[in-house]
Amino acid sequence: MKKVVVLLAFLLLTAVACTGSSNDEAITVTDPWGRTSPMAAENGAFYMMLTNNSDSDDALVSVATDACGMVELHEMYDKGEGVMGMRPVEGGTIPVPAGGNAELKPGGLHVMCMGKQIDFAADTEIPLTLTFENAEDMEVTAVIRDN
Repeated sequence: MKKVVVLLAFLLLTAVACTGSSNDEAITVTDPWGRTSPMAAENGAFYMMLTNNSDSDDALVSVATDACGMVELHEMYDKGEGVMGMRPVEGGTIPVPAGGNAELKPGGLHVMCMGKQIDFAADTEIPLTLTFENAEDMEVTAVIRDN
């Protein structure tokens, strides 16, 4: 009987050890999306929440997609007198602090798609490859929506 209990315990522990979890990933991406824009519009943007689950700082260094002729990491900024501007992020990367987040959202940090290759119609799914300073490259799908 003791051998059966030991064997069952061993099998249970082995099964638990083999079960993966997305929480084990150094970086997780939540809600990648983009705004609708017709093909006549040259540019578009993507937004998402990046969460660093590790105890080491990281950074988003680039994003690639066939949906855009060129992709840059951008930010909105206050030019003064109530005028907002847009520019590439300083240093070309978006920091994702250890145990923290980087929120890419309208009016702030975002992934700028220049020279759109497709119509950004509602419900279109666009694959993105995110490259980080330390974490593994990550494939995500941004869904275009009317927000």
